[in-house]
Amino acid sequence: MSELIICEKPKVAEKVAQALSDSPVKNSYKRVPYYEIVKDNGDTITVLSAVGHLFSLQASDKKKKRLYDVEWVPLYETDKSKKYVKNYIDTIKKFSKDADRFIHACDYDTEGTLIGYNALKYICGSKSIENSFRMKFSALTKKDLIKSYSEAYPLKDDQSWVDSGEARHILDFLFGVNISKSMTDSVSKASNRYVQLSAGRVQTPTLAILAEREKEIKKFIPEPYWLIKAKIQKGIIADHKKGKIFDKKEVEKILDNCKGKDATVTKITTRKSSKSLPVPFELGTLQSEAYAQFGFTPRKTQQIAQNLYVEGYTSYPRTSSQKLPDSLGLPNILNQLSKDPKYNDKIKQLKQPLKPNEGKKTDEAHPAIHPTGTLPKDISADYQKIYDLITYRFISLFGEPAEIESIKVNLDIGEEPFEFSRQRISKEGWLSLDPYQYKKVKNEEFPDVSEGETTKAKVKSEEKETKPPARYNQASIIRELEKRGLGTKSTRANIVSILYTRKYVEGKKIEVSQLGEQIIDTLGKYSERITSEQMTREFETDLSNIKEHEITENDVIGEAKTELDGILDSIDKNSADIGKELYGAYEQSRIVGECECGGNLIIISSPRGGKFVGCSNYPKCKKTYSLPAGANVLKTKCEKCGLPLISYGKPRQRACLNFECANGGQKSTNDVVGKCPECGNDIIKRMGRYGEFIGCTGFPKCRFTSSIADFEKSQNEKEESK
Repeated sequence: MSELIICEKPKVAEKVAQALSDSPVKNSYKRVPYYEIVKDNGDTITVLSAVGHLFSLQASDKKKKRLYDVEWVPLYETDKSKKYVKNYIDTIKKFSKDADRFIHACDYDTEGTLIGYNALKYICGSKSIENSFRMKFSALTKKDLIKSYSEAYPLKDDQSWVDSGEARHILDFLFGVNISKSMTDSVSKASNRYVQLSAGRVQTPTLAILAEREKEIKKFIPEPYWLIKAKIQKGIIADHKKGKIFDKKEVEKILDNCKGKDATVTKITTRKSSKSLPVPFELGTLQSEAYAQFGFTPRKTQQIAQNLYVEGYTSYPRTSSQKLPDSLGLPNILNQLSKDPKYNDKIKQLKQPLKPNEGKKTDEAHPAIHPTGTLPKDISADYQKIYDLITYRFISLFGEPAEIESIKVNLDIGEEPFEFSRQRISKEGWLSLDPYQYKKVKNEEFPDVSEGETTKAKVKSEEKETKPPARYNQASIIRELEKRGLGTKSTRANIVSILYTRKYVEGKKIEVSQLGEQIIDTLGKYSERITSEQMTREFETDLSNIKEHEITENDVIGEAKTELDGILDSIDKNSADIGKELYGAYEQSRIVGECECGGNLIIISSPRGGKFVGCSNYPKCKKTYSLPAGANVLKTKCEKCGLPLISYGKPRQRACLNFECANGGQKSTNDVVGKCPECGNDIIKRMGRYGEFIGCTGFPKCRFTSSIADFEKSQNEKEESK
């Protein structure tokens, strides 16, 4: 008998093959690796992989105005950058011809289930589904994979997962493609210009949440208030009990009462509190903690966690669970981790019985994120940070509660009440097991004070202003999406990333661009349903109900088409106004500064690819500035010429938009690097449209240039000749 095992990624195929055999034979077909195993009874197993999704959706008839009919086609047909996918499809097709039994070994979630199902259905043939079995694993250790293989069950049992995954893709296609197309067509009719705009079933409500916060910030009117503080012995600062005071006369009265008066300690209150053990990481909390500790974007954290899983170092990351069942072999994992001295120092502090603290959240497919016990080898610094974050959290789950001691001191100054407080760790408990959490807890010295004691006091007021609501960052918006039931643990980071790519938002503290705000204002005015999170949340519930057999895929897609009809009818009815408003916002979004002729400097896409900055008064004014590939135009202005600065390169550098400006990066990106071989003038590193190069300061009379690589090579040759 011949068996074909299809995994999601090449590295996973390698892990599966090595788990099922001590000596799998590695070969390749069309540069795609595969593994062959021959059993003692002569049966053969071929293990190979996809590379994520091999198929994508496209409209069955692209000529129709509304693209409601869709079909699955090979990914390389819809994305020309994915030509390599054809080799993987051809490889699966070759080995499926003689297979008697199929094993679906892709990631155990709706996305992974759909990837493997489509590979079987559209490459191996519909009949292959009848002879297909499903492996379920949460870690790529030999033990987990052998167990999963031996317990593989009929794939048809997961049909509702397939239907749910397919329905999600179809919904996202229908909403994204049709609304984006309708918006783009509206702009084309209003302006005779092609401007590609995008909207999405989850993307647009997410942008609406951010735009609403943006409006709250812009509407906010700061209000002055005062804080009254007293400086007493040993640099201690005490606060007036009233906190924020908005009446200046009251402030003056309090200051007058305190003038020249000593501070008397009226009461000292001490208390101890327990700091409970943490709960295991699921994807959302891991992303939040990585952002807080290292500034990693949620998408970056998710990618690193996924790769750590594929390498077999940690468990499957796209989980909502805060549970660690005994079946994972937790003592053995701790024993394996103790082979690393830095983890062993923590593990040897643990006391029996070893029972982890767990949270309330569960996941039907996977346990909480945890290390597998396989220690990493030769991983990058960023990967090590995420691995340590996961591992120290895991170890700390087996610790003891910590204790925090706090002191609160009440003071009287001229019959005005003041207070200050301190806290310290009185029992380290689990905090000693997790260095990341330890440093987040205040551990202050307690002052030597006693009730009735008096000391000199100097009382002053500080004037401040109330602040607007805080902007979301990438971690906090993902937490907000989870709280509101929008998107999934797997898709939220990518949704936020798309908003940045579309230039609808910018900055670490997320600021919505003028174009992003206008899209929400315009769609909200003419078709509020698409910007409302209510519809998106309802569909998320429907997708979950498909998995529970409470509703069918066809029912959900039919409902989506009805919703879309209403949305698109409204856009069509108001097409002229929508196009005018969106194009106006698009034009404004391109403006980066003012030209010396009085026109606007705008970002222009070159017909040859790339972008540059030019004047809106062209052809009367032909002023242009080149932009390096991947450059961003900043709001910050050059102190000398007033043009905007740009950021470019890796690592990111800043320079004036005008590289001939002598102020900030400006004439060149570096100092003089040599003499021109043609005219004898200085040569410097310059910045052009395609990045850095060597150029002569005698330009335009002397047009000598060189690539950085050629220049460095010539310099090395000169040194060697000496």
